[in-house]
Amino acid sequence: MTLHDPKTYDARPVIRPLDEAAINRIAAGEVVERPASAVKELVENALDAGARRIAVDYSAGGKVLIRVTDDGHGMAGADLPLAVARHATSKIDGSDLLNIRSFGFRGEALASLGAVGRLVLTSRAEGHDGASLTVAGGRMAAVRPAAATRGTVVELRDLFYATPARLKFLRSDRAEAGAIVDVVRRLAMAEPHVGFVLSEVADGEAPRVIFRAEPENGDFFDALHGRLTRVLGAEFTANALRIDVDREGLRLVGYAALPTYSRGSSVQQFVFVNGRPVLDRMLLGALRVAYFDFLSRDRHPAAVLSLICDPERVDVNVHPAKSEVRFREPEAARSLIITGLRMALSGAGHRASSTVADATLAAMRPEARVYQMDRPSQNSLSRAYAFQAPGFAEAPQARVEPTVEVEEAMPLGAARAQVHENYIIAQTATGMVIVDQHAAHERLVYERLKRQMAEAGIKAQALLIPEIVELSPSDAARLLEVSDDLAQMGLTIEPFGGSAIAVRETPTILGQVSAAALLRDVLDELADLGHAQSLQARMDAILSRMACHGSIRSGRQLRAEEMNALLREMEATPHSGQCNHGRPTYVELKLHDIERLFGRR
Repeated sequence: MTLHDPKTYDARPVIRPLDEAAINRIAAGEVVERPASAVKELVENALDAGARRIAVDYSAGGKVLIRVTDDGHGMAGADLPLAVARHATSKIDGSDLLNIRSFGFRGEALASLGAVGRLVLTSRAEGHDGASLTVAGGRMAAVRPAAATRGTVVELRDLFYATPARLKFLRSDRAEAGAIVDVVRRLAMAEPHVGFVLSEVADGEAPRVIFRAEPENGDFFDALHGRLTRVLGAEFTANALRIDVDREGLRLVGYAALPTYSRGSSVQQFVFVNGRPVLDRMLLGALRVAYFDFLSRDRHPAAVLSLICDPERVDVNVHPAKSEVRFREPEAARSLIITGLRMALSGAGHRASSTVADATLAAMRPEARVYQMDRPSQNSLSRAYAFQAPGFAEAPQARVEPTVEVEEAMPLGAARAQVHENYIIAQTATGMVIVDQHAAHERLVYERLKRQMAEAGIKAQALLIPEIVELSPSDAARLLEVSDDLAQMGLTIEPFGGSAIAVRETPTILGQVSAAALLRDVLDELADLGHAQSLQARMDAILSRMACHGSIRSGRQLRAEEMNALLREMEATPHSGQCNHGRPTYVELKLHDIERLFGRR
C-alpha cells in the first residue's frame, strides 16, 4: 500500500477566503461535537433566558430530533435572524470578556446548529406576537408568524445532515442518549430551583420520560439537597457532609460523601464554577488529594462542589465548549477545596456511612424458601444425639466479658465480647456495633503519628543493635534519597556498605517491629506514589504504611478494658470510622433492624 502525504501539493497552493457556509460548518465542529453538546448549549440558553421549567425531547440519541422548550423571556420576531447569526448575543457587549455572568456568551450555538442541521426557532416575548424562523444547512428562511406561549422552542432535526462525515463518528443511539442524560443531570444539579423533564420520543409512541426533577424550594442548601436526592439518590445525601467554607474571596459550597461511601470510579464527582459545570483537572485533582488519607488508590470520593468567586478571577473563555476554566490564582482555589473538605471530614468524627450497615443487613437477611422436610445428614444426627446427652457443651467461639453499663456519652457502646480474636461486639443504647480491631487501631495509630509529627516530630527509639537490611542498589539509593524525611518520622537509616542499609531508630509508637519489613513497606509506597504527589502526601502515605506495623493484629485476644479503651479512643479520634484504605472500621446495627431480621417487626 502506497503512503500518501496529505501535506504534499503538486502546485503552489493558493490562499483564498472560505465562504460563509464553510466557516459556519468548521465553527460548528468546535461547538457541537455530538448531540449532547447541542443539548448543553440549548439548555444553557434557556437558563440564561430565566426559564423556570425546561423540557428536553430527543429521538434516536439526538441524531434525528432534539427539542428544547422553556418558559423564559422569549424573543421578538425581529430578534430571530440575529439570534442565529454568528457572534451575535445578548449576554455580553464585548467590552469585558472577564466579567461573564451567564452560561453562554460566544454567540455561536444557534448559528452552528443551523449550519449542520435543520433548525426551527419559535419564540414569543411578553407583549409581542409569536414568530418562527427556519435555518437548514446554513440557509435562512424568512421569519413567519407562529402560535406560541411566552418562551422559546428550539427544534433541531437531522443533526449533521449537512456534514455527513461527522455522522460516522457518532456512537450508538444508546450511547448518545446516555451522554444527553448526563448533560441534563449536571445542569439540573447546577440549577436546583429550575424544573427539568427529559423525554425520549419515538414515532407512533407516547414520549417516555427518562428524567424528571421538579423545581426545589427553600434556600440553596435545602434545594440542592433535594435535587441531589433526586439525581444521585437518597443514599448519597444520607451519607454526605454539607460543605460551606470561604477564604480570600472564594467560597466552596456543596455536599461531599463520607470516605466509606466511596465509589469504584469517578462517576459521582461533579464540580461547578459559578454555577457552570466544568471538567477541570486541577479541581478534580484537589478533590482527590482531600481524600488522600482516607481512600485506597482504587477508590474514588463522591462529591458535588460549587466554587463561587468574582467572575473576573476566572476565565471561562478558554474552550469553545466552555467546559474548562482558568483561575487567576489557581493555588488558592485548589487549597480551598483541600482544606474545606478535610475540615468537614474531621468534623464527621468517627461516623461511617449508613450503607455499611445496609450492606451488612442485606448479607444477613435469609433468602425466602418453601419449607420442606430435609433428610438430615449423619453428622447432623450425631450432633443432635450428643446435644441431648448430659454435659454437652460446644467449644466456645466468643470471649464474653462482664456487663458494663452503657452510657449516653458512649456512641460506640460498651464491649460485650470478642469473636474470632478480631471482632469486638459492643452494645449501644440503640443497638450494637461490630468493630474490626485491626482496622480501627491502624487508623488510631496513623492519626497519632500524624499528630506527633505535626507537633514536634515523631519520637524515635534507638535499637540496641542496629538492624542491617540488604537491598538492591536501586532500592537502597531510593531510601537514602528520602532519609531526612524518614528521620522526621522516627525512622533513622544510614548506608552500611554496598547496598545494605543500617536501621538505627524506629518510631517509638510502633513498639517492636521488623525493620526489614518496615523498609520494604516504605519502598512499596514510594514506588506506588512515584514523584507525582507532594512531599506531604508522600510522607502521609508512608506514615499510613508504618501504622499497620504498630496496630493490634488480627488474632490477638483483648481484655475487656482494652476493648473499651479502643472504643473510647475511636469516639475521640476524627476519621476513625474508616481505616487508612477507606474501608469501614465498624458496622452499626440498630435494634429495630436486628428485630426485623428475626421477624419481630
